[in-house]
Amino acid sequence: MRKLLVTTFMTLDGVVQAPGGPGEDDSGGFVFGGWSFTYWDDLMGQKMAETMGLPFDLVLGRRTYDIFAGYWPTAPDDAGGKPLNDATKYVASRGRPSLTWERSVQIEGDVADGVAALKRSDGPELQVHGSGNLIQTLMANDLVDEYRLWVFPVVLGSGKRLFADGTIPKALRLVDSTVSTTGVVIGSYEPTGEVQIGSFA
Repeated sequence: MRKLLVTTFMTLDGVVQAPGGPGEDDSGGFVFGGWSFTYWDDLMGQKMAETMGLPFDLVLGRRTYDIFAGYWPTAPDDAGGKPLNDATKYVASRGRPSLTWERSVQIEGDVADGVAALKRSDGPELQVHGSGNLIQTLMANDLVDEYRLWVFPVVLGSGKRLFADGTIPKALRLVDSTVSTTGVVIGSYEPTGEVQIGSFA
């Protein structure tokens, strides 16, 4: 069974929309595209290199795929492009996109069924980056094995959220954490089952 890991940048109030730059996703009138940029430091680069340091394949939503495919195929290897270019890219899309990036494959049929089948197949771990809408589908179908959440010290008040209304309740266990010099808390969490409740009374 292949593990599926979600890596996502989010604000303190849970917004995951357009962290990388203006125009990345301005749907809903979102005006804060690029909110993560000024917080980047060497430690964050190191942590991302560790994430990319082992063999992996990618599972991407269509919008994130288009952003990645517009940059990484021609990026120099020393900029971190080689692991992404070497990975097989499994793309979730309702249409029939032209997947020009080498080693790109569309997930046919129901996305949740397709990803579940990928997890049962042989191969390296599956990584999801960005792809907010896809992550919602994966969470709703209990397909995420680990969340790597990069929580930035900024509050936006609006935008697409990772854990939005309708998220299935789930207990998580912190398995690793570190803090960047700019205050970004990088935590890895594994789902542990149903939420346990109690009382201090």
